[in-house]
Amino acid sequence: MRAPALTLRGIRAREDGAADIFLDPPVLETGRLRLRRMRMRDAGDLYAWTSDPEVARYVLWDAHQSLGETREYLRYIRSLYRRGLPSSWGVELKETGRLIGTIGIMGWSREHRSAEVGYSFGRPWWHHGYAPEALGCLLDLLFERTDVNRVEAQCDVRNGSSARVMEKCGMRREGILRQRLFNKGEAVDVMLYAILAENWRARQAAKRGERP
Repeated sequence: MRAPALTLRGIRAREDGAADIFLDPPVLETGRLRLRRMRMRDAGDLYAWTSDPEVARYVLWDAHQSLGETREYLRYIRSLYRRGLPSSWGVELKETGRLIGTIGIMGWSREHRSAEVGYSFGRPWWHHGYAPEALGCLLDLLFERTDVNRVEAQCDVRNGSSARVMEKCGMRREGILRQRLFNKGEAVDVMLYAILAENWRARQAAKRGERP
């Protein structure tokens, strides 16, 4: 199955060759999804699933207790945009215009040419392929438009669904970090996944039917 088409807008080149995807996050599109800057009017859609304890079960944030808390989160994300810091895209389902998830860059090292990514999706949209579609889109952006060499992500060892999302996008499990995080009152083990630029290029060549 061919990867969804990727559309980029609003990228500005910098002198170091990397794309300024923090200060001016580009709009990314796949067949079913639109990844875009989050807006204050997204609060209702966002609260509908960030308030779900099951969605928050394995992530590092707690389920939102009020619409005001969601608005505060959106103000924080928008402040990251203004400061040109790593942040998140809202994932909009084109068919409905609803915000069904978020995906973003949790960490960035120019010195080591590496990035860390993370994502969350509302429970009604689990098991429909939206998470790997969005993650694949973000990986394409990073490897096509920046000089990043390594992209990694981590998940709670109990979160097999998240691990499968990463595997579908070509990320490889590198190991288990014991009690790596303290989350919701307990120390938890996490699985570390990563993909290198050379791995991504090989996958792209395979999709085109080329020999590595």
